[in-house]
Amino acid sequence: MTKIDAIPDRLKVLRAALARTMVESSDFDLNPGYRPPADLVLRPAAVLVPLLARGEELRLILTKRASHLKHHPGQIAFPGGKVDPGDADAEAAALREAWEEIGLDPGNVDLLGRLPVHETVTTFAMTPILAHVRDAFPYRPEPGEVAEVFEVPLAHVLNPANFIVEQRRWRGVTRRYYTVPYGPYYIWGATARILHGLAERMRP
Repeated sequence: MTKIDAIPDRLKVLRAALARTMVESSDFDLNPGYRPPADLVLRPAAVLVPLLARGEELRLILTKRASHLKHHPGQIAFPGGKVDPGDADAEAAALREAWEEIGLDPGNVDLLGRLPVHETVTTFAMTPILAHVRDAFPYRPEPGEVAEVFEVPLAHVLNPANFIVEQRRWRGVTRRYYTVPYGPYYIWGATARILHGLAERMRP
C-alpha cells in the first residue's frame, strides 16, 4: 500500500465506525448526579468535524473562538453553530457555518456521517458531522467569531490515553469534563467530549 492509498482506507474505517450504535453524549456525562430541568428545551445546532490529509496523515481542523463572544469565548471549537430556519438539515447548517467561519467551500467537502447528538451546557442539541476536506485551502477566519484556525493530528485525538478528566466549579457545583491538550491548545468541554466519543468508536 502506498502512502497516498492509506488515506482512503482510513476514511473507510471512519465511515464504518460511524455506523456503530452509540448513545447521545452530554457535557454532564461525567456528572451522574446532574438532572436537567423538567422544562428544558434544547436548541438545534450543528458542527463540522473536518479532516484534511497532509501527506499520509489525517489532520483535524479546529478553531479558537474570539475572546469577546458571549458563549465560550477563547475556547477551542469545531466550526459550526445553530441550525437556522433556512438550513435543510444539520449537514447544511454545519457546511454553511464552516464556510462563514473558516472559508471552507462546501464543494470541497465529502460528508462521512453523523456522530451522536451532544447536549451542551448552553442548552444546544449539537449534531457533529464528520467530513473529509478533499483539498487544502487558505484559512479565512471570520474576525467577528474566530481568532485562529489550526490543525491537530487526528491520531492525537483518537488515542484515549491523551484524554484527561479535570474538574471545576460551575454554577455552584463541581463539574467534571474531558480535556485533550495539544501543544498550546487546551481542548476541553463539548469539543473534547465529542472527540472522546469518536476515539471510543475507533477502538477495535
